[in-house]
Amino acid sequence: MPRTERAEFQPQFAQQGGDFNEQLYNALRKSPWWMISIAVHVLLFVISNLFATEGVQFKKADTLQTAMNPADTPPEEELPPTPEETEQVHASDVVAKEPTVKDAELSDHNETDNDLPTEESLGESGISDAPFEGPANNGLIGIGGGAGGAFKGRGGHRNLRAGGGGKKADNAVEDALKWLAAHQSADGGWECEGFRKWCDQKQISGEGPDGAGKAQYDVGVTGLSLLAFLGAGYTNRSEGPFGKVVGNGLRYLKNVQDAEGCFGSRATGHYVYNHAIAALAMVEAYGMTGSTNYKNPAQKGLDFIAVTRNPYFAWRYGVKPGDNDTSVTGWMMMALKSAKLINHADVKAGKSASLQLDEDAFEGVKAWVDKMTEPETGRVGYQQRGTGPARPTELVDKFPAAKSESMTGVGMLARIFLGENPKTSDPIKKGSELCAALPPKWDPNDGSIDMYYWYYATLAMFQVGGEPWKKWEAGLKTAVIDTQRKDTDYCMYKGSWDPVDPWGPDGGRVYSTACLALCLEVWYRYDKVFGTADSK
Repeated sequence: MPRTERAEFQPQFAQQGGDFNEQLYNALRKSPWWMISIAVHVLLFVISNLFATEGVQFKKADTLQTAMNPADTPPEEELPPTPEETEQVHASDVVAKEPTVKDAELSDHNETDNDLPTEESLGESGISDAPFEGPANNGLIGIGGGAGGAFKGRGGHRNLRAGGGGKKADNAVEDALKWLAAHQSADGGWECEGFRKWCDQKQISGEGPDGAGKAQYDVGVTGLSLLAFLGAGYTNRSEGPFGKVVGNGLRYLKNVQDAEGCFGSRATGHYVYNHAIAALAMVEAYGMTGSTNYKNPAQKGLDFIAVTRNPYFAWRYGVKPGDNDTSVTGWMMMALKSAKLINHADVKAGKSASLQLDEDAFEGVKAWVDKMTEPETGRVGYQQRGTGPARPTELVDKFPAAKSESMTGVGMLARIFLGENPKTSDPIKKGSELCAALPPKWDPNDGSIDMYYWYYATLAMFQVGGEPWKKWEAGLKTAVIDTQRKDTDYCMYKGSWDPVDPWGPDGGRVYSTACLALCLEVWYRYDKVFGTADSK
């Protein structure tokens, strides 16, 4: 520093440090240059060692605190996008690897949507045929997975694979996730119709796999696909390519959320389906990570759910449309229930609830399900009591309503999640008997394939347990595992399911693959609400 600058700052030093600093300065000024040099180097050496020692001690304490209670880590700040956020994932990178249970941990640094370690090279072979091990840290009651025991401390882990669906089911989930990863679009979403032009997030020319749906449901199938990854325990923080897939997908949802919190365009009346499923995925992602990147969009999504609900009842198409239906209500209920469990975990940990939600909505759901349930049979209707599911007009004859109990599955699950015990509830007992008599069966010729029904009834029947669940489980494994495409190319069909149910023309192959992957995750996705003794 030039003498002029040193003289300029000298009065400040003297004023702040008193006579001692001034005398020290004068003494040093009169000392030979070599003495000054030695003194400075000794001082720097002492200071550097002091900081190094304190840094190590702080880091150890911080790591220990995080390991003991990840929920106590400081909140993360929103960061601008980084090049890592737009990193593409290729099918050749997708390989099964041993989990590191980082999925539900809170990191000790600020993160972006894709705060992930670098994936090591996999060589030329790429995709592995190794058995699926998957992260074992789910627990949220909802479609996606949570962090051990419904976000217990947002970091508790347990062996969720124990007593699960077996190796075949695990391998089927792995193949489904690989297929979904291969067909994710460059913007992070999944396209019902346009998935055929994507492979490894690159546009391809020529003929792609068939099974196109309708573009108006892209946001919904993106949410459903994300839930399949979350349900297997993967978040944006997971090591390996699946972590990148999740991070890119969640960023896509954030980008399509409007100022009022609605996910996706409102150009069609069915946009509420898109919103409900996307909101559920965002709430699940926030619950599994505690990341501030996802808290705000999750909260806004819940706010829009509150805005759209009819007073005293439930939901249908649009904002407070006046009429209700069981299908839309089921999806909305799942998002709210997941949020409620996050708040419960917060309060149990001695913190304030993270999310604000419409608590009155649960009473509205209960009132609607009661209204739609036929007391004598337990069957739940779509908009009229005991009438069963809805069907696309052009497919009513091909898929008879009598072949499906999808609304009964929704109603049963809602009752259980709202506090009815399946061992004592008459409507749940009757509903489980209906579903057990109509288990999954893959027959494209008799109109019995209904993946939406299988999805909700699988969740509900697992909760019921006992003999009804055993009958359902046997049918599920045969109908789903045995019919997954076993082709050799993930960029074409391998790992997917043909969209041959009533909603295949709408959601396409992405919908069918995500939906059935979720069915095969039921054994480890969450605990039973009323005990686990007979869940296997």
